[in-house]
Amino acid sequence: MKTAIQFGAGNIGRGFIGMLLSQAGYHVIYGDVVDKVVDKINADGCYTVHVMDVECQDIPITNISAINSATPAIVDAIANEETEILTTAVGLVILPRIAPTIAQGITKRMEAGCDKPLNIIACENAIRASSQLKEAVYKSLSEEGCAYADQYIGFPDCSVDRIVPPVKSENFIDVVVENYYEWNVEKASFKGEIPQITGMNLADNLMAYIERKLFTLNTGHAITAYLGTLKGYGTIDEAIADEKIYEIVHAAMTESGDGLIRKHGFDAEAHYHYIDKIIGRFKNPYLKDDVTRVGREPLRKLSATDRLTKPMMTAYGYGLPVDHLILGMGAALRYNNPDDAQSVQLQSKLQERGLLEAVKEVTGITDGDLLGRIVNAYDAVTKL
Repeated sequence: MKTAIQFGAGNIGRGFIGMLLSQAGYHVIYGDVVDKVVDKINADGCYTVHVMDVECQDIPITNISAINSATPAIVDAIANEETEILTTAVGLVILPRIAPTIAQGITKRMEAGCDKPLNIIACENAIRASSQLKEAVYKSLSEEGCAYADQYIGFPDCSVDRIVPPVKSENFIDVVVENYYEWNVEKASFKGEIPQITGMNLADNLMAYIERKLFTLNTGHAITAYLGTLKGYGTIDEAIADEKIYEIVHAAMTESGDGLIRKHGFDAEAHYHYIDKIIGRFKNPYLKDDVTRVGREPLRKLSATDRLTKPMMTAYGYGLPVDHLILGMGAALRYNNPDDAQSVQLQSKLQERGLLEAVKEVTGITDGDLLGRIVNAYDAVTKL
């Protein structure tokens, strides 16, 4: 039976990627370290994805099993020649931790003389996550193993887009999702025959898709969360219903979009329509997406390559306005959540190093004009 392994049996893993793989006829093995989830998947052999949107539906997911990914059994599953695809939804920081396990599975395939390709796709909210995973995996392979991987193991990069909030259901492995999703995967990086998966879009210019999503959905989502937190809102739909927050978020996404239009040659009218569609998703009252979930890990989101600093620097590099993106960065710098380790770190940096030095360190920005404007935004967001 053709098999897919999904590392990470969390909401994205079950409610998005694993769902599409199961619907494509794969036996999906979830690899996770949470025994409660692993045991429940194995006991039930199914769960339900609840689509909560203007039109609601329940989608049963079957033909699944699970393995504790900290055990040798997951290596055996990777080594099985029937395993054609391996996907991840574990978070970017976890990828280096699972890389040695993946390398062991690849080595075992090589030692067994397996000449069937395996494609590994890291479905993370990051730029070229599969390439980052590949680099980590190769560090754990022998020279012979690297040569084998070059021939038989593909690492197609991708961009993923679906809002999957942590909604509690009667059955804790059921998942609530929005109807909209996008999974764009780099066509040229597959090894062997490309799997036929409904919902997987094969992309020639993947970076354009990655940045369109990161600079639109992720940028707007994060700014909505940070401004919403400052104004005391609990969920994204509550925050975006605030007229002032909507105005800033829409303007920030337009600034980001103008940078994308210049960089990738997008059709302006089509991209502005895409922005409006994304904001419409923020308004979905069924999802009740917590601002704390969307705003988590502010150090990562303020880093030079992520959803706040990078779109601002891209637009700024073309001489375009960036005032509202900078307001979003000011709100992110004020994100103070004692339950979020990165928020605690960020607030400590601000106290210990001072605002200007902390901004330099976190964002990598050295331009004096921009730094001054970010410092001003840090104060301005408290008066909105």
